[in-house]
Amino acid sequence: MSDQDPSAPLPKGHEVIHGYLKTLDGSPGVYRMLDEQSRVLYVGKARNLRARVSNYARPTGHSQRIQRMIEQTTSMMFLTTKTETEALLLEQNLIKQLKPKYNVLLRDDKSFPSITVTDHEFPMIKKHRGAKQRKGTYFGPFASGGAVNRVLDQLQKGFLLRTCSDSDFQGRTRACLQYQIKRCSGPCVGNITREDYAQSVRDAQQFLSGKSTEIQKVLAAQMQAASDEMAFERAAALRDRIRALTQVQTAQGINPQTVAEADVIALHLEKGQACVQVFFIRANQNWGNKDFYPRVGEDVGAPEVMEAFLGQFYEHKDPARVILLSHGIENDDLMTQALSDKLGRRVEIAVPQRGEKAELVDGALRNARESLARKMAETATQAKLLRGLAAAFDLEAPPERIEVYDNSHIQGTNAVGGMIVAGPDGYMKNQYRKFNIKGEELVPGDDFGMMKEVLTRRFTRLLREDPDRSKGLWPDLLLIDGGAGQVSAVHEIMVAQGVTDIPMVGVAKGVDRDHGKEEFYRMGARPFALRHNDPVLYFIQRLRDEAHRFAIGTHRAKRAKSAMANPLDDVPGIGAARKRALLAHFGSAKAVTRANLADLKAVDGISEQLAEVIYAHFQPG
Repeated sequence: MSDQDPSAPLPKGHEVIHGYLKTLDGSPGVYRMLDEQSRVLYVGKARNLRARVSNYARPTGHSQRIQRMIEQTTSMMFLTTKTETEALLLEQNLIKQLKPKYNVLLRDDKSFPSITVTDHEFPMIKKHRGAKQRKGTYFGPFASGGAVNRVLDQLQKGFLLRTCSDSDFQGRTRACLQYQIKRCSGPCVGNITREDYAQSVRDAQQFLSGKSTEIQKVLAAQMQAASDEMAFERAAALRDRIRALTQVQTAQGINPQTVAEADVIALHLEKGQACVQVFFIRANQNWGNKDFYPRVGEDVGAPEVMEAFLGQFYEHKDPARVILLSHGIENDDLMTQALSDKLGRRVEIAVPQRGEKAELVDGALRNARESLARKMAETATQAKLLRGLAAAFDLEAPPERIEVYDNSHIQGTNAVGGMIVAGPDGYMKNQYRKFNIKGEELVPGDDFGMMKEVLTRRFTRLLREDPDRSKGLWPDLLLIDGGAGQVSAVHEIMVAQGVTDIPMVGVAKGVDRDHGKEEFYRMGARPFALRHNDPVLYFIQRLRDEAHRFAIGTHRAKRAKSAMANPLDDVPGIGAARKRALLAHFGSAKAVTRANLADLKAVDGISEQLAEVIYAHFQPG
């Protein structure tokens, strides 16, 4: 039996780490350092686990960040791997999953959109985000959805490819508005031959592959030939196509001449903060850039930040054939091998010193430096506003996570709730959440009931997924759109959930419902207002307006989807051909829902058995 006092503090630091050296060998693997509450402080990889851990066991020679980490370590965990490359990949997976305090962490890791040309007799061109799932040809990545939308808009004008879904394409009996405004060639109704449409598809793919000059020369020759033949309408259409393609190239900015495919990644570090700029070069075209702000420490070096960024950034993304960096990394051989294995062909990682590649990196580095300067200025302003918010609402400290809630509906229909999140770095859009209101017993337009449902679902999930509040998902402040009634309703929910320590404030527009006359409500306190020119008031207004924008946008999307829904889609056994037959016979889906059994049996292609299924679906009982 141990004589150790269970209430005594656990041993920490170098001695604890030194004790693991007896059981470690020189295998590659991943290690985790844990504190006294078993929270992961740091995840690292090693070519030789024993050698790496022995470095931590030394009492001196560490940076301040590593020294603090060692002092908090009470235990370690190890996992050996077959190869060093496996250790590298496992390390980055664990970092993203566990979010350790002392690791460099990429906080924004959304997928990037691309353009896909589908595998179909008459292919459609559309935006795609996420993994490649269906057959087709993919072009990307693009830096943002807006960049894809701009290119798609011009490609529609230039090549007249369809953007409708396959089901719409098969069920259409007359050309849609896209054909009328000359943004589609109308293949759904036979207004273009299969051969001519296929040629348009090949031209679009060549353009996206970087062969824009050749296509424009061909189109220019065709336009001249049409003009010579006095086919002026066709010549004008070709002119419009050339103009549309030129606008795509103009929007893409400066395009490199000698770099066909590359990801250009530049890092700027300043005062414990970092900005990484990524430029996407595909088919000798600049397809946009995006900035990232990984979490770093005061004494983290550029090689460590760059290596951590590459590992986390490419976990779910395909790398380019060439990756151009502003700073080298320590384990470039391992990273090259890991990314080459992922892509299925050789990936080159380089830090160019001269030529066009170096110019591309310099441009990305300049953008990183300027973006970080703007971000630091915004962060300083945000910190001042959060301190003012804490003072206005008597909070113990400036909030790290503010959650703002709002509802949106039209007379109770298509009701949704929206939650936005803000913190020291501004809006945390990857934390936004939408709630489809499900309460069947709610009276239409019952805002109190809707808010109760939203908060109940939110905190039930929080209590289930993060009961000890260790994942940074719990708010420090709740802002509710509404007055005393809303605050009272939410307070009931919080008490029922056993959560009574989170400050909550209702924001109402006041008697005149004007900006600048907002009143603030808290449980057990009288309502109050801020000065009309108080920066904190403007800050709260922006938060509330963002919540309203998000909620109403979600509501409109739900309403549009509901309006476009076809009741025939829910009937089992009804495909595109039978749907088309029913619509042709009855004239509308609504008429089908009201048809009697005899009329349904009279439709060509509808068997007696299927007619009974349709009738029973719309006329139950």
